[in-house]
Amino acid sequence: MTTTLHQPRIAATGTAALALTGVAAAAVASVATMAVAAAGHAAGVSLDVGGAPIPVSGFGVLTSVFSLVGLVLAVVLRRTAGDPRRAFVRTTVALTVLSLVPDVIVDATPDTKGLLMLTHVVAAAVVIPAVARRLHR
Repeated sequence: MTTTLHQPRIAATGTAALALTGVAAAAVASVATMAVAAAGHAAGVSLDVGGAPIPVSGFGVLTSVFSLVGLVLAVVLRRTAGDPRRAFVRTTVALTVLSLVPDVIVDATPDTKGLLMLTHVVAAAVVIPAVARRLHR
């Protein structure tokens, strides 16, 4: 006689699933923005802003920080909004657009400004849909 042990899988639900998805999306977005910055730099786009160079790792760090801020926003909206997915998407898209304003006015070349704006859009394109999928009414 043999005995088969079945180990139940514990699926992350609710806030845990949202947190796991958000952290994973932040990590992917961080790598993506660093890749975009490195590719731009390799193509000859300066990473100097205001006379000081932005290290490629700086793109990843800031992407992680602000992605996690977005995750906190998602958790709050999940508890307070009638339609948290819609509220999250609308809010984060608006914040993404607002995040482009400093890139436009910063002391940098037009190519650098474009690269900075592209990294914001890349991060948003990764994080917003991933987190939004975990938000339900």
